[in-house]
Amino acid sequence: MSGLWRWLKILLLAAGGILLLYVVFALVFMDFMVDLWWFDSLGYLGYFFRRLTYRYVILVVFSLLFFLIFFLNFWVASRFLGTSGPDPDRSTLALSRYRFFVHKFRSGSLKIYAPFSLSLGVILAWPFFQRWEQTLLFLFAPEAPWKDPYYGINVSFFLFSLPIYLSVLNTLVVTLILLFLGLILLYWLERKYLSRQERQLPPGAKIHLSVMVFLIFVTGIWDLFLQRYSLLYTNSHEAIFYGPGFVEMNVVLPLIWICIFFLFPTAILLIVYLNFRKGLKFLAISGVLFLLALSARYSPFLPNLVEKYIVKPNEISKEHAYIANNIQATLEGFGLDKVERRDYSIKPMEWNLQKPIIRTNLRNIPVWDHDVLLEVYQHLQALRTYYKFPRVNIDRYSVNDVYQQVNVSPRELSLSDLPPGVRNWINERLKYTHGFGVVMTPAAQGGEEPMTWFIHDIPPQSNYGFKPAQPGIYFGLLDYGYIIAPNAIGEFNYPTAEGDQLSNYQGKDGIYVHSLFRRLLFALYFKERDILFTTKTIPDSRILIRRNIVERIKTLTPFFVLDKDPYVVVTDKNIFWIQDAYTTSTYYPYSQPYAGRMNYIRNSVKIVVDAYNGTVDYYLADEQDPIIQAYSRMYPGLIKPLARMPADLRTHIRYPNDIFNIQVEMYAKYHQTDPGVFYRQEDMWDFPEISHHRQQERMKPYFLTLNLINPNKFEFILVCPMTPRARTNLRSLMVVGCDGDNYGKIFAYDFPKGELVFGPAQIDAFIDQNTKIAQQFTLWNQLGSQVVRGRMILIPVTGGVVYIQPIYLKAAVGVAIPQLQRIILNKGEVTVMEPSLEEDLDRLDKRMRELSERARDRLEGGRPPEITPSTPGPSLTPPPTPPAR
Repeated sequence: MSGLWRWLKILLLAAGGILLLYVVFALVFMDFMVDLWWFDSLGYLGYFFRRLTYRYVILVVFSLLFFLIFFLNFWVASRFLGTSGPDPDRSTLALSRYRFFVHKFRSGSLKIYAPFSLSLGVILAWPFFQRWEQTLLFLFAPEAPWKDPYYGINVSFFLFSLPIYLSVLNTLVVTLILLFLGLILLYWLERKYLSRQERQLPPGAKIHLSVMVFLIFVTGIWDLFLQRYSLLYTNSHEAIFYGPGFVEMNVVLPLIWICIFFLFPTAILLIVYLNFRKGLKFLAISGVLFLLALSARYSPFLPNLVEKYIVKPNEISKEHAYIANNIQATLEGFGLDKVERRDYSIKPMEWNLQKPIIRTNLRNIPVWDHDVLLEVYQHLQALRTYYKFPRVNIDRYSVNDVYQQVNVSPRELSLSDLPPGVRNWINERLKYTHGFGVVMTPAAQGGEEPMTWFIHDIPPQSNYGFKPAQPGIYFGLLDYGYIIAPNAIGEFNYPTAEGDQLSNYQGKDGIYVHSLFRRLLFALYFKERDILFTTKTIPDSRILIRRNIVERIKTLTPFFVLDKDPYVVVTDKNIFWIQDAYTTSTYYPYSQPYAGRMNYIRNSVKIVVDAYNGTVDYYLADEQDPIIQAYSRMYPGLIKPLARMPADLRTHIRYPNDIFNIQVEMYAKYHQTDPGVFYRQEDMWDFPEISHHRQQERMKPYFLTLNLINPNKFEFILVCPMTPRARTNLRSLMVVGCDGDNYGKIFAYDFPKGELVFGPAQIDAFIDQNTKIAQQFTLWNQLGSQVVRGRMILIPVTGGVVYIQPIYLKAAVGVAIPQLQRIILNKGEVTVMEPSLEEDLDRLDKRMRELSERARDRLEGGRPPEITPSTPGPSLTPPPTPPAR
């Protein structure tokens, strides 16, 4: 009986141990296993292990490096402990105690020094582990196509090497200080317990400490040496320009060199004096000179003196070259060094509203604000409470062989909008799994007309050839949770008259959950016991996680900065998402930082996510970017050439709004490439302020389809008007191409400086002051409708500028579905409002002709009658009438 009880206890202990190990494994390695399976399901298993290997190799290498620094020094120090020998007059007991302490100090290198050194090594290596990718960029860095203007060094050094050098330097300073204090403590203990009465350090210990002192001085010299490069990020002149100026390069930089010149001999002389007690006078002279130079380097007295009496009286001439460096570097850092400047001359006498080219230009103009159109989509095309349109995207398609700008939005699944009674695990994880299809409408539209739908309804209907083979949206912008698909109960596809249409997921994504271990692990991972106990899975069931495309991309490639506006593309096969990604840096020399965050940015990557299959593909969009080149070396095969992107997707890539907004904001100041003009800031630009929903807001870049860049070809472009700083007239039009050979090319169309071209705020005022429009708005508001004024856009057309503003009506109470009611068209001081652009053009043309004839009649009338005085006096002769023209 006792034997049976003993075996039972062994079995129980073994089972408990196995269970404990299993739980520890699940908890410790749960994230690792989920990531491993998820990366594998996407085809990125090799990339996953490469990142994992890189990360921990960096930790191990730096930990080992700092461990060896500490351990070897402690070990060397322990070899010198007690080398002076005991006092020969000591007793046998004293000698025994002496040998005991010597043994403890020397053998402590294994029992104390090793773990202590390892702990310090890991602590000091941890910052490099946290920034391990920055370290790898240093190792994989290519040459950049630019050089810094002062030192003539390749910019790659500043982008990749300098950040690592500064990190290593700071860590080395901490390391050497800790090490020096530790060695002082050891040698103090040696003197206290082991040394002879003369209380002198052994010669080896003196050499050891001398080396440490010398290394501390070397780090000081290295710090001063790197300060030369840090001067290129000086912000003391930021009110005018960024980077070093005359004072930094002609006062501070020489002082740094003087500090280096005196610090090195000071280090040598100090070591000589400490070991041989010689050269005190030379040490004192060198030390004093170094301290004087160092105090001058860090004291503001001398720089301020030079600034006040030499630079300020001749600031433009003294800072001319440094301002030029800042301008050139900033333009390079933000991709603005190849902006093409073009003059845009206003030709009012040649502007004929009946020209076919003008009507063609205005035929493809967007008249729907995104926030207003989103309400329309949600009211008319959501169709069920659980469908939601997250945002409206702008794109262009060939519709009936016509290049057409469109608005498009995906119909995504919103589980939060399910009725509370049906929000359960079965419905949320097995039944309602995906959105369905998109809606698409033309950008141009007439007021008081039915909405034109290029794609609509469920399943998607189109009379224009848009029929994606797989319209299911399993991956999108909303907050998606995990699902298990396919499954035994079937997934809800869309409703029909006969009942719900069900489907089974046949895509590529997902992690198989056919084993008990996987289901248990996912149950622990999501804290959902139903994953473990459900009986609705089938052998092909997979769990789909990270279905929000932004989360998906950031988990895969966290080193990219993502654009805020991923957009949907409809092809004959599937629905896809295109996400723009950026590489950035704060270390581009001389370049002005944007909002204190970055002074270098490139749209280097286009990311494509399949809305049905969940696949993520990366395509190289900027081959000249050194940062993306370094990442391509780090992760070979991750980023594909843009030429490998499918043709039906490549025609839909566009220049991203976020980076263009940044570039325009920087160019508003840095288009002044003449240092004298830049210094005076006489041609600063700004974003126009316009009224929207009764609030003032900055006019944002917007997409148009025009023949502006090439008069012989209509192209998709991104446009942003600019006004002079603190003025409201129009100064320039920033444009970037999105199609073909003009993709990414930035143009600045400059309006004449001495000629008034009305800006958006001025046109806004003209509209507000138009009595006929104001009366119509008042009438509509009195009839139970709410007038919504859309965002104004500017259209450059054949030597002229017109402004368009859509007017919407929606019910003031009840169901409010915005409707495009009128379109305001303005040219100069003439404003008209009609239901369509065609009617606007006719009305504007008629109005301008009337005003022209009225002005001509007023100025070219007949000779006025002579004036005869009624009382005697000198005759009055009127001035001669100008001859009729």
